[in-house]
Amino acid sequence: MSDDKPIIVQTNPDDSSEADAAVIWLHGLGADGSDFVPIVSELKLPAALNIRFIFPHAPVRPITINQGYRMRGWYDITSLDIANRDDEAGIIESSTILTRLCDEQLAQGIAPERLIVAGFSQGGAIALHAGLRYPETLGGIMALSTYLPMQQRLPQEAVAANRQTPVFIAHGLNDDVVALQFGLQTRSLLQQLGYRLQWHDYAMGHSVCMEEISDISGWLGSVLAQD
Repeated sequence: MSDDKPIIVQTNPDDSSEADAAVIWLHGLGADGSDFVPIVSELKLPAALNIRFIFPHAPVRPITINQGYRMRGWYDITSLDIANRDDEAGIIESSTILTRLCDEQLAQGIAPERLIVAGFSQGGAIALHAGLRYPETLGGIMALSTYLPMQQRLPQEAVAANRQTPVFIAHGLNDDVVALQFGLQTRSLLQQLGYRLQWHDYAMGHSVCMEEISDISGWLGSVLAQD
């Protein structure tokens, strides 16, 4: 369907040249690709960075924990114990969607090290799952208010290409949707496996705050800085 095409925003629309970096940003459960479009201007990224932001829409699916109501979701949620009751089929399906979007950006001329995969909540879970398994070395992985699904499989499925990829993880200290403990478990596992992890936490719930947006901007500027 045409309305399921990702929303694309370029940071420097007055620049006629093609973007030389891309960020694929996945939304959370029940939202859609438009959810994080306003953040592009709020990031106040340097004009020299000509970045293409891609905001895809998750498939519409029944969500068990919401009485089977159909909504956009990257995978099903069956229990509040989200990190231990994985919808593996849904996670793998959506990771394949993200992998295909990455491949499309490379085909359009974006170098893999200039490509960031990002997401909030469910979207962040998919960004982590797919990004750590992507066969090309990415510029970075950003996961907001989320956790790493299918954790037990990562040591066997992680690829060497992204062992040194910068990972930005942020979480609200008062998150009542994805409990802080799940984010901390992810931080601990990735640190044990030797990933280049940058952790941030904020006095907020399951949301995004201005301090976090500032930190995201600084991180993006750092990992995408041109030599």
